[in-house]
Amino acid sequence: MSMHDNSTSPERSAWPLARRVEAIKSFHVMVLLARAHELEAEGRSIVHMEIGEPDFQTPEPVSAAGARALGQGKIFYTAALGMPALRRAISGFYRTRHGIDVEPGRIIVTPGASGALLLTMAALVNPGDEVLLADPGYPANRHFVRLMDGVPVAVAVGADSNYQMRCADLERQWGEKTVAALVATPSNPTGTLIAPDELSAMAKFTAQRGGALIVDEIYHGLVYAGSAQTALALRDDVFVINSFSKYFNMTGWRLGWMVAPERYVEAIDRLAQNFFLAASTTAQYAALAAFEPETLAVLDARRDEFRARRDFLLPALRELGFGVPQLPQGAFYIYANCSRFTGDSFAFARDLLEQAGVAIAPGIDFGENAAAAHVRFAYTQPVAVLEEGVRRIAKFLGK
Repeated sequence: MSMHDNSTSPERSAWPLARRVEAIKSFHVMVLLARAHELEAEGRSIVHMEIGEPDFQTPEPVSAAGARALGQGKIFYTAALGMPALRRAISGFYRTRHGIDVEPGRIIVTPGASGALLLTMAALVNPGDEVLLADPGYPANRHFVRLMDGVPVAVAVGADSNYQMRCADLERQWGEKTVAALVATPSNPTGTLIAPDELSAMAKFTAQRGGALIVDEIYHGLVYAGSAQTALALRDDVFVINSFSKYFNMTGWRLGWMVAPERYVEAIDRLAQNFFLAASTTAQYAALAAFEPETLAVLDARRDEFRARRDFLLPALRELGFGVPQLPQGAFYIYANCSRFTGDSFAFARDLLEQAGVAIAPGIDFGENAAAAHVRFAYTQPVAVLEEGVRRIAKFLGK
């Protein structure tokens, strides 16, 4: 044993660990994913419907742009707010896709949408401040609040509100310590949208209360009837989060962006300098090609493929007995009530994996509101694979 090896020292248990870490929970689905990989290593066939990652490769023009940048030695730090050319390109995307003008100076390029959410919470939340969040909702959001020693306030939502918070919820839940509300449209895990008039009312209300509305729009390109209206078309004083991961098929490139009210940009610049220094230079050069017509044509065709997958899987799950009262309007998820089969969504997902070779996400990852009675299916596989998954689920259920 090395003289510096103190692994058996009694002091080891006293190593400092911040209390906030105890409130940051692992995703239960990651346990299932790890087990799925173990089963695959043993030769088992697994149908993956657990992780929210598109199965498509990054479009070739985007990968080629990243490779060219590397070949040309463009590997040095960019400004903390992002490359000016990319910020202009994102501004142009808002103009062509949404018909609005967003100043490039308000656009901050970040290491994934998670980096944008971290910066937003750091800019807005003091210890003890409250942030309103929909339950069910993306699990990391509440942890970003906790990381700032804030208090995430879960607002139970259901089919009656399209699984979204409404302005009436904000009016009822807003308190003296509330500083912000975070919504997602389309949402994870339900794929539902907030109507523009409702979103406008929420933005107006939060402004009147001296708070902030944060709108997660990372699935905006994946809407299957018409297109989602960005919150930036309604008001300038909202925080909008977006990503190159989902619609743009760039998950591993780890690149996102946010649009902030102008008065916050300088403070967020300082935070970004200290937190990240800058987003990946190679990813930023690659993303310049994401808005080219050739790339957008590929992405829109893939969106149509996702819609075909939804249109197969949704009726198939309903026929098996899962409850899905609302049509998922976007993203690539179906949040299904499984109470007809179980009272424990994690045990159900675990048994489905072990016995049938189908991996799904348990509802307990997305909050506490009827979480044990729900599971999430991600239709990020071709229809033929989804068909096999449905066949296995049917056999598991004795259908």
